[in-house]
Amino acid sequence: MSSLNGRHGRSGRRPIIDILPETNYFSAHSAPGKKRREGPVSTHRRRDGFEGEKLISLPDSVWKNAIKANPVLSQLYVTHIGYFPRAAFHYRERRNGCADNILIYCLRGKGWYIIKDKRYEVGVNQFFLLPATKEYLRYGADGEDPWTIYWVHFSGRDMETFNRSFGIGIFDGPRPIAFNEKGLQLWDTMYQNLEMGYSKDNLSNTNLCLYHLIATFLFPDKHLNEKRQDAKDMIHETISYMRKDISARLTIEDMARKNNLSASHFSSLFRKATGMSPMDYFIHLKLQKACLLLYSKDIKIKEVALAVGYEDPYYFSRLFKKYLELSPDQYRVLRRKDT
Repeated sequence: MSSLNGRHGRSGRRPIIDILPETNYFSAHSAPGKKRREGPVSTHRRRDGFEGEKLISLPDSVWKNAIKANPVLSQLYVTHIGYFPRAAFHYRERRNGCADNILIYCLRGKGWYIIKDKRYEVGVNQFFLLPATKEYLRYGADGEDPWTIYWVHFSGRDMETFNRSFGIGIFDGPRPIAFNEKGLQLWDTMYQNLEMGYSKDNLSNTNLCLYHLIATFLFPDKHLNEKRQDAKDMIHETISYMRKDISARLTIEDMARKNNLSASHFSSLFRKATGMSPMDYFIHLKLQKACLLLYSKDIKIKEVALAVGYEDPYYFSRLFKKYLELSPDQYRVLRRKDT
């Protein structure tokens, strides 16, 4: 097994994960009544040991002592946490189910899981949350495009009530989710806390982060990146303002001031969102409107120019030809001929 990034004791012994109950990972198993295989060649199947993986498993004694000191922690707590990048041949079989809830988030690639005799396929930006169960359970990576997963096992004093309250069932299936940036940040915080040791503060902080982590998956719309959403809203509002007042003579400074930003920062955000500078975008909207007027109305070029905010018709004509490689008159003739 390759070296792991997590804290597994100072003696250099095999990682704590190996104390979990073993099953026969090197025989091919199929769902009851079925003959299909779920993954790659059976002799290559493995539960962990992937290059770049992160893995921490907490001994029962850690939480027993922590809960004794602070009973509140018994409500919900992490038992195992891991990250498996491109986990080729990953395969896990649990003949007697799992006493913990299992959350697995697929960031890249594909995988699958089978509970009882029902099989589910898991893809990019999907997650599944299995409640503690005694049902026969298996999961693993796709043979051709193995998944990259972040995962957490968690338990608590009354998981049956917890799962029932949040509608978590064994046959819910994988759920799609937008890239869960907040969830990954929380996962990192939890992992780093445990990596530093099992002090009271580290365990308490990890415990509280766990609640937030679960919430980002159960209620993803409530945990969008606020800054990113604010930027999207700002760009959308700016474009709407441009469209409504197409004849306005706006500057970058005007737009930035409207959003309480510096001109350079506003321009950077706008270009990142649209691929164009604010002024180029506004010019394209103006010319788009001009094209519509040239085609649909019998008005002079001077009037078209004024309608989109240019007092000088010659400047407007030069600008039009620069972007469309046709003069306004040429555009009108060709467009009407086409129809």
